[in-house]
Amino acid sequence: MANDFLLNAHKPTDPSFQDIMQIKQNATRAATLVRQLLAFSRRQTLRPQVLDLGDALSDLAMLLRRLIGEKVKHETIHGRDLWPVKVDVSQFEQVIVNLAVNARDAMPDGGKLIIRTANVTTEEAARLAYKGMPAADYVRIEVADTGTGIPADIRGKIFEPFFSTKEVGKGTGLGLSTVYGIVKQTGGFIYVDSEPGQGTSFHIFLPRHHAEPEVQVEQPAPVVGASNGAAKEAGSVADAKPRTDLTGQGTILLVEDEEGLRALNARGLRSRGYTVVEAENGVEALEVLEEQSGGIDLVVSDVVMPEMDGPTLLKAMREKNPDIKFIFVSGYAEDAFEKSLPEGQQFDFLPKPFTLSQLVAAVKETMAKAG
Repeated sequence: MANDFLLNAHKPTDPSFQDIMQIKQNATRAATLVRQLLAFSRRQTLRPQVLDLGDALSDLAMLLRRLIGEKVKHETIHGRDLWPVKVDVSQFEQVIVNLAVNARDAMPDGGKLIIRTANVTTEEAARLAYKGMPAADYVRIEVADTGTGIPADIRGKIFEPFFSTKEVGKGTGLGLSTVYGIVKQTGGFIYVDSEPGQGTSFHIFLPRHHAEPEVQVEQPAPVVGASNGAAKEAGSVADAKPRTDLTGQGTILLVEDEEGLRALNARGLRSRGYTVVEAENGVEALEVLEEQSGGIDLVVSDVVMPEMDGPTLLKAMREKNPDIKFIFVSGYAEDAFEKSLPEGQQFDFLPKPFTLSQLVAAVKETMAKAG
């Protein structure tokens, strides 16, 4: 967020602009590393949606061809009438890209990368007898190469974080562990078959998504006496999207133990018209609430803090003011801490890292909700 402020204050012709861009790139790489670790621990935030894997892989084809280079031939073989799956699209793409890059590196003199998809019925899954995978309907994605293969003595270690067969400085050892974490957090399974000199095949099994019955929404009756032209004009006005207005009013209590980050967030919210009071931890936040005589409209709080964590703070504040609104921010997935809250507690969630515009948009949306 500090980069956003600095970039807005400097023009591209400014000598400092490139330095600021370099800082932003380094911060992005650091955030990516954190996301990879969270992926392995299965605590990242996913935004799953129903997906046709055939379409998703077709969209990736051009990128994959650029990544693997001209020496490696790429072929995708789709199964017929693939079942839908529910996955985070960007995370699924990361899985395929990571496996494709690994395959490329295993074929320095060229070879073939084949991606196959197919439905796997419950009966077929039972016959496969993969360890730990219950019999159910799945969609299988196989990523196979004709490369050097994986020796038997290290095959069981490839999904461990920081394990790498590459030279020092050539890789983080997080590629396959990230793949493993994403697949497992999605509810799927991944297995590897490989023989030295014979290539490697990764088999991913994603659960079949069963669509929920659609709720029919009754269309409003046309306005009596309105002409077709007037009706169309009314519809176009209703459908037009207004320009996003991220300004607002109200008092926000910002709870964050990192002083620099708290100051930046507070500055960003104040610039949008909000009154912001700050607290370093949960204990201090309760004191601020008392000083404000309960006059806090919204609390934006980190989850992990010293002395009193976010969930404990929410419970304490709701005892004093049941209607107080809450946004939790965290690099951990929402369900990693949701279980520590009493049942039925309402709150919104903003995953880290986030931009200034994402923060103020979340604040405005939460403030607009009925108490």
